[in-house]
Amino acid sequence: MRYREGGDLDLSSIQDRRRGGGLGGGRGIAVGGGGLGLVGLVVVVLIQVLGGGGSGSGSGFGGLGSLGQGEQADNSQLRQECQDSGAANTSVDCAVAADVDSIQDYWSQTLGSRYTPTDTVFFSGQVQTSCGAASSGSGPFYCPGDQLVYIDLSFFDQLTSQFGAEGGLFVDAYVLAHEYGHHVQNLLGTNQQVTPGETGPTSGTVRLELQADCYAGTWANHASTVPDDTGAPLIAEINADDISRALDAASRIGDDFIQRNLGSGRVDQNAFTHGSSEQRQKWFSTGYQTGDPNQCDTFGTDDLG
Repeated sequence: MRYREGGDLDLSSIQDRRRGGGLGGGRGIAVGGGGLGLVGLVVVVLIQVLGGGGSGSGSGFGGLGSLGQGEQADNSQLRQECQDSGAANTSVDCAVAADVDSIQDYWSQTLGSRYTPTDTVFFSGQVQTSCGAASSGSGPFYCPGDQLVYIDLSFFDQLTSQFGAEGGLFVDAYVLAHEYGHHVQNLLGTNQQVTPGETGPTSGTVRLELQADCYAGTWANHASTVPDDTGAPLIAEINADDISRALDAASRIGDDFIQRNLGSGRVDQNAFTHGSSEQRQKWFSTGYQTGDPNQCDTFGTDDLG
């Protein structure tokens, strides 16, 4: 994956709270079960801790107004480090900022007035959200209550060290695109088709996650052509190796892989919340190969793969 040199990065959609912190109560259910990486019953525990109301409950868009007591957002270091979009080729922080730019440009152009941009929150250790308290162990997630994406960037290291993924800049982008897929679902009302806490191989929870994978794939199909505000794409190249790495990551964050290799060693489909490795690969590939979000209707098919 390669980013364009000489462009400007818009950091207005990033809230860097890594110097803050704080825990507290909340409402709404964090979507994504920690995004891509929770092990076993941690998913269910997280939902129980963060949730109560339906996916659509909450206080509207967050912005800086959603900061919890003791939390701060300070983008000054990011602004200094990421003055040129080419910095994304060597800095994970700048790469994530570029990914967020590109992903939101894509959905704004695809959905038009139906899409409202939102922020990604960088945190370290723990964070206060409108869905309640979360920690780094939650993995990346989307909170419908404040409509924000949350990520501790150390998760990217965890993908390689704990899950054995090959990793790379495009894998990181896949993670972000998946979480913004949940934002799209929230805006379109797809969450309403899911019973909170439901699990199982054909559950609404699994369908929601697989659709987010498919949405990530549709962005990937257009990433090197979708223009930013200057009319040029921020992402200069995505190659076959990048797609291979994303599929490798998808294979390592399926429920069956996690249960077998990082959990009890026994696969229990009744506990599935994200889908199997094969399903996650299938739906990312569907999105990437077609580039069409309309092909991502995981709720309208009996064949999830």
